[in-house]
Amino acid sequence: MEFNIRKLEPSDYNIYLVKWWKDWGWTPPVKDFLPEEGTGGILISDDKVPICAGFLYLTNSKVAWVDWIISNKKYTDRKNRKEALFMLIETLTHLAHNSKAKFCYSLINNEPLKKIYKECGYTEGDKYNTEMIKAL
Repeated sequence: MEFNIRKLEPSDYNIYLVKWWKDWGWTPPVKDFLPEEGTGGILISDDKVPICAGFLYLTNSKVAWVDWIISNKKYTDRKNRKEALFMLIETLTHLAHNSKAKFCYSLINNEPLKKIYKECGYTEGDKYNTEMIKAL
């Protein structure tokens, strides 16, 4: 399958991402929590149907954070969705590498997504139990 890869656009947050997060039972992060206010990531589509998206945080260390991976729950071709998610994580990881990061980090609490990360060469670290966040 051939997929289209593009940088997230400002309208993608409201048109796709918020709905996808809600469809999967997640609370959507506010734009200010995301890199480049919701445009610091990639969207993968099949022809013109958006399948998945994710974000890349660059830090002041050699660590990049590849996260907030989300997919279109209504996209019913599971094989293509898995391939698109693989391509998404690989693309974000490649962008991190090109930005001189030496490590990629992600917080995941979804078993199927963990498997895809592992297929992309990620290894499982410690299990986290609680996210701690404070709005300033």
